[in-house]
Amino acid sequence: MSLISPTGQIQEPSNKKPAPPFWQLAFRPFFLSAAVFAVLSIALWLAMYNSAIDWQPINGMYWWHMHEMLFGFVVAVVVGFLLTAARTWTQLDTVSGIPLLLLFLLWLGARLFILIPVMPMLLIALLDVSFLLFSAYFLGKPIFTIKQWRNVMFVPILLAMATLNGLSWYYALTGVALQGLWLFHAMVLLVAVVMCIMGGRVFPMFTANGTNTQRVPAIAWLEHASIISVLFAAITTLIGHPSLAEFSSYSLIAAGSINFVRAVRWRIWVTLRTPLVWSLHVSYWAVCIGLVMLGMAQLGMGIQSLALHAITIGGMGGMILSMISRVSLGHTGRKIVAPRLMVFAFVFINLSFLMRVFLPSWLGNYQLAVILSGACWIVAFSFFVVRYTSILTKARIDGLPG
Repeated sequence: MSLISPTGQIQEPSNKKPAPPFWQLAFRPFFLSAAVFAVLSIALWLAMYNSAIDWQPINGMYWWHMHEMLFGFVVAVVVGFLLTAARTWTQLDTVSGIPLLLLFLLWLGARLFILIPVMPMLLIALLDVSFLLFSAYFLGKPIFTIKQWRNVMFVPILLAMATLNGLSWYYALTGVALQGLWLFHAMVLLVAVVMCIMGGRVFPMFTANGTNTQRVPAIAWLEHASIISVLFAAITTLIGHPSLAEFSSYSLIAAGSINFVRAVRWRIWVTLRTPLVWSLHVSYWAVCIGLVMLGMAQLGMGIQSLALHAITIGGMGGMILSMISRVSLGHTGRKIVAPRLMVFAFVFINLSFLMRVFLPSWLGNYQLAVILSGACWIVAFSFFVVRYTSILTKARIDGLPG
């Protein structure tokens, strides 16, 4: 069973729990809230970065920025997508109604409480990690019920994310939060693994259907190598032993190069008139670029921060914006055609990527590059919020539940 139907929809089973539309499936609250959070958190980050406000969140603004973009923004989208997709895979009910609301409140509570310096850090950590643990439970329940082993891999992935998050909070609780930055780097690569898995499953299908061209056949060894190479790089980064540093660097370069070959085979050039498809391709190219840059940076031939932002802004940000736009359309009974405003959003998210990664060296002004990149990011996700709020909060236009 494919992850998403050829039309881009996540098809629902017939049995539905009676709940308001916004709480019927996880994609609705988590996609919308993640987009709002993407806007507000970067606006707040820019204010702190430029000393426009004299205030610091728990563990300081740099730790907060890294932690919240990964374990706040990215994780919300991943969970929203997987818990919705699980109904397609299993044809069983997944979390909705009051349980979905409570799960959402775990996520929201952690996002809000971390902004209050007097809040007990242990309480925030428990809320934050519990969100991923319960998400893994809700995802695994229908998958294990019907023994659908093809998709079971996403359960340990969520558990691995929970572990990385828990360890980052452990460092914070022991007063050495910034000594755990390598955990954030490992999380970036773990999310890159998810993107590589998703890319192989749906990009060739989306490209063929969106451009009326023949689907590119998969090459088994290349598909496996693309995912395993990134996973291997993530593991060596997680281990973090100095003896593996050079080995880790070359593994990152190899992972990026292998995925470049994969990306070229998917033919980005045939998608240029289909925004919901070319935006996905561009995000995948950004991941490849970021992996190679990260490996080179670890060899002393680049800046690690720029490489990480290639993966996080161009890769994660771009792919998330494109996927939530597509899934939200198809899953509410609409045609899979990008609204005009979203075409501009895709342009702005890629401008954010280019400005953050390449403009510092071209412009010679790092701070201005960060500001311009952040502004473009805010515009991109603001466009999504403006265009999709009514779509995500109202019932499907075809009258079906979901």
